[in-house]
Amino acid sequence: YAEVVGAQRIYIGVNAVDYSGYPDCRPEFVEAFQRLADVATKAGVEGHGAQVVAPLLHMTKAEIIRRGLELGVDYAMTHSCYDPDERGRACGRCDSCRIRMAAFAELGMADPAIG
Repeated sequence: YAEVVGAQRIYIGVNAVDYSGYPDCRPEFVEAFQRLADVATKAGVEGHGAQVVAPLLHMTKAEIIRRGLELGVDYAMTHSCYDPDERGRACGRCDSCRIRMAAFAELGMADPAIG
């Protein structure tokens, strides 16, 4: 789709902190995705394909939250949960929730999505 719309960049929000449970969060995945885009699209083969960009890849979770706050993200409207309840609320128990809560705590804040 990126090639069809003429996109010059494909952004992916993966973060290496998650790589132990989520293989697509590893730098190797991002690099492989770039190589695939370079050989699997006409633009890539011609040397002007889309660049895969993973701006959060090497940031800590606290750094990501801090940057989001600087950008005005309302974290009460977000969650990182892989096991939300029937209403879509974060469970507060899964690895992703615990990592996120720890990052908010590192910044001296409670996670507004867990309540």
